[in-house]
Amino acid sequence: MQRLISFGLCLSIVIPAFARAQTTPPLTPDWSENAKIDPSGRPNPYGWDEATFTQRIRAGKIIALNYPVTVTGTLVPERTTIQFLNAKPGDPLFGLIKTIFSLNSSDFPDFKGVWDWMGLHDYPDTDGVIPYPDGIKPKYPMGVSFIERNHTQGLTFSCAVCHSSELFGKAILGMTNRFPNANLTFVLGQQLFQEVSPTELVIFAGATKEEVKMYEDSRENIKMVGTKRPVALGLDTALSQVVLSLARRAQSPWAERDVSAETNPRPNLLDHKVADSKPAVWWNLKYKTRWLSDGSVLSGNPIITNIIWNELGRGGDLKLLDEWINQNPEVFENLTTAVFATEAPKWREYLGGYAISVSRAKRGEALFNQNCVHCHGHYEKAWSLSPDEFSARKRIHPELGRSDTIRVKYFAQTRSVDVDTDPGRREGATAIEEALNPLEISREHGIINQAQQGYVPPPLDGVFARYPYLHNNSIPNLCALMTRPSDRPVTYTSGKPIDPKTDYDEECVGYPLGEKTPKSWLEAKDAKEHHFDTRNEGLSNSGHYDGIFTNDDGTERYTLDQKSEIIEFLKTL
Repeated sequence: MQRLISFGLCLSIVIPAFARAQTTPPLTPDWSENAKIDPSGRPNPYGWDEATFTQRIRAGKIIALNYPVTVTGTLVPERTTIQFLNAKPGDPLFGLIKTIFSLNSSDFPDFKGVWDWMGLHDYPDTDGVIPYPDGIKPKYPMGVSFIERNHTQGLTFSCAVCHSSELFGKAILGMTNRFPNANLTFVLGQQLFQEVSPTELVIFAGATKEEVKMYEDSRENIKMVGTKRPVALGLDTALSQVVLSLARRAQSPWAERDVSAETNPRPNLLDHKVADSKPAVWWNLKYKTRWLSDGSVLSGNPIITNIIWNELGRGGDLKLLDEWINQNPEVFENLTTAVFATEAPKWREYLGGYAISVSRAKRGEALFNQNCVHCHGHYEKAWSLSPDEFSARKRIHPELGRSDTIRVKYFAQTRSVDVDTDPGRREGATAIEEALNPLEISREHGIINQAQQGYVPPPLDGVFARYPYLHNNSIPNLCALMTRPSDRPVTYTSGKPIDPKTDYDEECVGYPLGEKTPKSWLEAKDAKEHHFDTRNEGLSNSGHYDGIFTNDDGTERYTLDQKSEIIEFLKTL
C-alpha cells in the first residue's frame, strides 16, 4: 500500500533501534525563564551519544513530517477527502464544491493543484536528509499526515507544511515555507464543515459510518477554532488563530467547550490587530533561550509549546492533550532533537555558480564586527585559521571550505531589541500573554508568555536563503535592508526560487526587483497574491537603519561599496 503510515506504525519502525543505544537522555535541557546556554548553541540539547543522536534526529524528522498528536481535534476522513479533491465536472460532488466555494469549473484545481496552492513541497527523490517515513517515497507532499482513529484513516497536516521549502530544486526541512496557505486552509475548511452536512457526505462521497463519526467530531471541534486570513501571502496568522480560538472557549484553567462562546466569541485585540509573521527557520533555535520572533515566550520547551498552540488552533481537548504529552516524552525528545540539530544551508550548496570574493568578504567581516556583532553574534571563519589548523580540521571535515563558519558565538541569553521595525507582531503578543498564561497546561509545562518591546535580532546562519527579510517579509533583499527606509521599495513581486539566474539577485541576496523581476512572475495567474505592499497595516518596511547604518549625527556610516562588502560576508554565513 503506497501511503504514508500512521504515527503508531512509524514509531514501531524507528524506536526499536534505540534499544541498541540510549533510551534515557543523559541531560535535561534547561527551558526555564532564566536559562543560560553556551553561546555556541545546543544542537544536541539532551546530550545523546553520537549513534543515538543520529537515530533520534531521523525519528524526529519523521515526526515533523507526520503530525504525531493522535488526540488531535480536527481530522478529516482520508478517503472522502481525496475523493473530494478528485471531483471532476459531471460528478455530483463537483457541483456541490462549485456551489460552496463559488468556483467556475476552470478555477477548481486538480489533485496536485490543491497541494501546490497550499504551498506544499514534494519529498526528494532519495531517502536521506529528509527521510521517507516507511522507506518508500510517499505519494503525498511533505506535511500531509495520516492518523488512524476508530478504524478509519484521518488526514491532517504537520509542522512540515510551514517549515519546509525548496531552494533551486532542493527540498529543505526546517526552512521557512515562503508561500504557505495553512491558515487559509482552515478558513476554507471551516466553511466546508458548515456547508456540508454528514448526510451529504454519505450521499455525495459514500462515507462509511466510521468516516461520518470522524467528520461529525471534527465538525463540532472546529466550532472552537477562530480563523484569520494572513494579510499577505508568505505570512502566518498562527498567533491570531490561537488567541481567537481561546475566545471561543470557556475562561477556565482547561479552556473547555463553551457553546455560548462558540456562537459569540469574546472580543479580542487580534480581531482587528495585524500581528502576522513568517514561519521561523529551525536552525536558529539551538542558539536561543526565548522563542518567537519577538522572544515573548520566555520559558518552556518550544516544541511542546508549539504542539499546544497547534491543538488550540485545531479545536483539541486540552485535558486529553496534556495526558497525551505526558505519556509520550520520546516524541518531544526526538522532535526537539531534530529541530535543534538542523543545520543552515550553505551558499556553495545552492548558489555555487556564483563565486564569493573572499577578499571582499573579509573586508565585510571587519565592518560587520565593528557594529552588527553586538546584536547578531560573532562568526569565526575558517579563513582565520593557520594553514596547519585548516588542514587538521579538513582531515576531520573534508567538506570544510575556507569561507565556512567554524563557530558561532551568539548570546548566553536571548534578548529582544527595538530597532523601530513594524510593531504589529510584538504588540499582538499582549493577547497571547493574557490568553495563555492562565491555562493549566501552560503552567504544568512551564510556559510563560510576556510581550516584549522589540524583536530578537537572530543569528545570521543561512541568511542568504532567508529572504525576504524582517519578521513581516517587508524587505525583499539585503540591498533594500541597507537602504534608508524612505528609499526602500514600497512594493515588490515575489516568486518561487526555481532558477538562480532569473529568480534570485545574487549581488543583493534576495528577490530581484524592478526590471530584474521575472516576467513570468508578473504575468502569473496568481500575481496579485504575490504583490507585496508595505503600505498595508503590519507590513511596514521601516526601521533597522538609524544607529545601525548611520552615525550618531545621522550621516551614513558605510559607503555603497562597504555595504556590498558586508553583503559578501553575509553570503558566507
